[in-house]
Amino acid sequence: MSKETDLSSSYDISQGISGVNISDNGSICGSCTDNSTEICANCGKGGALNTCNKCKQVKYCNAVCKKVHKKKHKKDCEEYVRRVAELHEEESRRAAELRDIELFKQPPPPEEECPICFQRLPLLGSGKKYKSCCGKYVCNGCSYAHSNIDPIKQLCPFCGIPAAKSNEENIKRLKKRVEVNDGEAIHNLGSYYSQGIYNLPQDHAKALKLWYQAAELGSAPAYFSIGTAYQLKQGVKSDMKKAMHYYELAAMKGDDGARYMLGYAEQNRGNVERAIKHYLIAVVYGHHDSLTVIQELYSNGHATKDDYTKALRAYQEYLNEVKSPQRDEAAAYKDEYKYIE
Repeated sequence: MSKETDLSSSYDISQGISGVNISDNGSICGSCTDNSTEICANCGKGGALNTCNKCKQVKYCNAVCKKVHKKKHKKDCEEYVRRVAELHEEESRRAAELRDIELFKQPPPPEEECPICFQRLPLLGSGKKYKSCCGKYVCNGCSYAHSNIDPIKQLCPFCGIPAAKSNEENIKRLKKRVEVNDGEAIHNLGSYYSQGIYNLPQDHAKALKLWYQAAELGSAPAYFSIGTAYQLKQGVKSDMKKAMHYYELAAMKGDDGARYMLGYAEQNRGNVERAIKHYLIAVVYGHHDSLTVIQELYSNGHATKDDYTKALRAYQEYLNEVKSPQRDEAAAYKDEYKYIE
């Protein structure tokens, strides 16, 4: 404030309003936020410490000066608060736009290829198997073909190590993979503790700790599992806000299940367009349930023909990449080798 200002008559913060900006530390600043605010806006005396409760920009000697000056200050105060609210709203809107750009951008490349046949791995869990001996996922077709070579020893198709003879041996191998920071192994071990399978005690807290560890290593399924834990109260209190946060992190890293959950949540909120965006991305990964939902939305008039066509083409492209005579033979032999819906 300039020395010429008549403090005894008014304290005009409108000059500060016109120059409102956000400082590096996030505080509101302007010409009304300099050291002159230590001067009482009513009587002009220094050492004023009693701050206006609304704008936080004007100070007074005491409650008496604040009350006397209230009527003169009200208009400027409300205008300042309004401008600040507009700035915050604009920042929030822009932040939401940037978040959506990141959330809905083109997904990362599909899952890795089978290290034996070099063909894209199927999405369906029974269409591939994690090998705790070497940390590789091998497709159903190669697993089936290799099992016929030596049905007794059941050697790993990739590294040639005999299959584990017990749950204890399999867990021991898995823990060795954990020691070398294998994200898939860490996530899988966490899932075993969560379910209490393979002779492991059910321990949700330990599972969650392992999932966080795997997530830090970039495991998309780990983020999804953390989200599920918050949704289903597994070792933590139910918190849908946190669940959605971790589903988003998983989706941005390429998890199809997380995409489906985000689409389902948006659909329940009535945001069908956003839901379809999520479902379409999930279909690219081969998520059959997402394709089914888009088909239903199209039949009910909530999705366009273009949406449904995109979904059909994306799923067909996925099938073209994962199907093979060897995998079909394995799936026909036993449901354990099923690899497409």
